[in-house]
Amino acid sequence: MTKKSKGRFEVNSDKHLKLSKIPVEMKSFYKSEDHYKALLEEKKIFLEEYQTRLYADHSRSLLIVFQGMDTSGKDGAIKHVMSGVNPQGCVVISFKEPTSIELDHDFLWRVNMNLPTRGQIGIFNRSYYEDVLITRVHPKLLKKGFISSSKKLGKNFWKDRYQDITNHEHYLHRQGYKIVKIFIHISKEEQKKRLLERFQDSKKLWKISEGDFQERRYWKEYQTAYEDCIRNTSSKYCPWYIVPGDDKKNARLIIAEIVVDSLKEMGLKYPKLAPEERLKLEKLKSLLEKKD
Repeated sequence: MTKKSKGRFEVNSDKHLKLSKIPVEMKSFYKSEDHYKALLEEKKIFLEEYQTRLYADHSRSLLIVFQGMDTSGKDGAIKHVMSGVNPQGCVVISFKEPTSIELDHDFLWRVNMNLPTRGQIGIFNRSYYEDVLITRVHPKLLKKGFISSSKKLGKNFWKDRYQDITNHEHYLHRQGYKIVKIFIHISKEEQKKRLLERFQDSKKLWKISEGDFQERRYWKEYQTAYEDCIRNTSSKYCPWYIVPGDDKKNARLIIAEIVVDSLKEMGLKYPKLAPEERLKLEKLKSLLEKKD
């Protein structure tokens, strides 16, 4: 994969975005299981190097946002792609149903509470985008945030929320955050297959949730919500990437490429020491060499 191929997955401001017209699978980048492992390991080596530079530079941060339907492979992508990074320089946050404290604040409040510090990679497994996705499909949930029913929201409510998110992301960009947003795109048929597979694997039975099956009934509504969301919040500085997700291994390779290239684009370098700092180091080295 090349940087040019990476661009195939980036979403520009497209008023006519339709997920039904975007492939959920493509020709594999790997030829065998061993080839897949070798390609992924190669990307992880680059990832480790750039994470070290990010930490040493300590002026910027990388925020990776993962979104997707249930069983799309978000957990697996995080586990396999990011397994090579130093845990001290990476933080993973899973956005669940808002707590009572979070509901007492504006919907973006919890974003700032969970941002990575400078020099870190932050990963949001689901994110603040749930507030324009699940609440869009189930507007009654907005009442928990002390917002009246959807009938009284006004025609610009969702448009305004998209703008709030875009404005906030642009602000974070100016503060040194590189934001990469990844939507793992799977088919309804593939989701059904993965849900059924959980019944066959005793190690995955704990993952089975009645809510997953209930939400599956709203597949079409979620697709529409994702289309509007991606269409209105993908920007030059904080783009969305739509990754074909029916082939998990291929999706992980694509995601690894996106993350590595995003780090490359940050132009990260090891800090250069001033002449006086170099002189101090030389003196310390001399003292160390003289002592027993």
